[in-house]
Amino acid sequence: MPSLTLNGQVVEFEPGQTVLEVARAHGVDIPTLCYLKDATPTGACRMCLVEIEGARTLVASCAMPASEDMVVQTDTERVHKARKLNIELLLASGDHNCLVCEANGRCKLQELAYRYGVQSLRFHGRTTDYPVEDSNPLIVRDFSKCILCGRCVQACNEVQVNRAIGYGYRGARSKIVTAGDRPYHESDCVFCGQCLEVCPTGALTEKKARGKGRAWEFERVRTTCTYCGVGCQMELHVKDNQVVRVTAVDDGGPNFGRLCVKGRFGYDFIHSPDRLTTPLIKQEDGSFREASWDEALDLVASRLKRIRRQSGPNSIGGLTSARATNEANYLFMKVMRAGVGTNNVDHCARL
Repeated sequence: MPSLTLNGQVVEFEPGQTVLEVARAHGVDIPTLCYLKDATPTGACRMCLVEIEGARTLVASCAMPASEDMVVQTDTERVHKARKLNIELLLASGDHNCLVCEANGRCKLQELAYRYGVQSLRFHGRTTDYPVEDSNPLIVRDFSKCILCGRCVQACNEVQVNRAIGYGYRGARSKIVTAGDRPYHESDCVFCGQCLEVCPTGALTEKKARGKGRAWEFERVRTTCTYCGVGCQMELHVKDNQVVRVTAVDDGGPNFGRLCVKGRFGYDFIHSPDRLTTPLIKQEDGSFREASWDEALDLVASRLKRIRRQSGPNSIGGLTSARATNEANYLFMKVMRAGVGTNNVDHCARL
């Protein structure tokens, strides 16, 4: 297996790995902003710069393939100065007011500015005056906070493969656009929210969650999405016993950081006042009355037994939901086949 020297230590690596991947595999932290796992590296943000012996300049480790006998330094004064300079330039190129930003506490740019001790700005850039886009009900785009890292473009084109967004214009007018620079709701966007998931700043925020709490105020609860039987893993961001937003679990299958529009944004039903919290039994006059679970289940069992006795098991059919877990659907199938004695079992695929 080939090897290289990393901060004075000889380490082995797999052919095809980048310097960044080798460093992380051996516990060496290199900061990034544009890097997105499983996507084509771009080296756009220049935060992952390292020194490589024999190279003319500092090198973006996310895009540099590791090679035999390479000598890499990730923690030198030259590297730190370059990273700090890049942070200052990014901060000067937009409106990054952390005090009122929705991403305060989970912004990677803010985190790196603190890490490298950026206390004042030497540069005074001019922010292009693009209006905030909040015309759709789910995602707010604030172009003044966009650092053009390209993570949203990669997430859309390479991770979810929706191909709805890309780069537009040139020079100081560069921005992230949908086709024809239209608003999200007039474009090919399917609102999976993957761009929202990967944005390292406050350029993309969830509209329903705005003003409902800072990152450090939330309890994160891992759970399984209820919208279909795939079993996507997600984290609920909970404050005061209320679900405020939903994010995907990066290291959990089967979705590995991906969610659809229903899983990411369709959580309003959790706190809906129209949800049933107790069983209801229909009375002769057509009205419903509340009942205990024991009473309701006894009634269902007695009615099923009577129908089975009078008309046979195949007069009964069972319909369950694709929103239930695979385990629950399996048990329901066993009840119908082994308990009732019929194969008339189906589910509602349209939820």
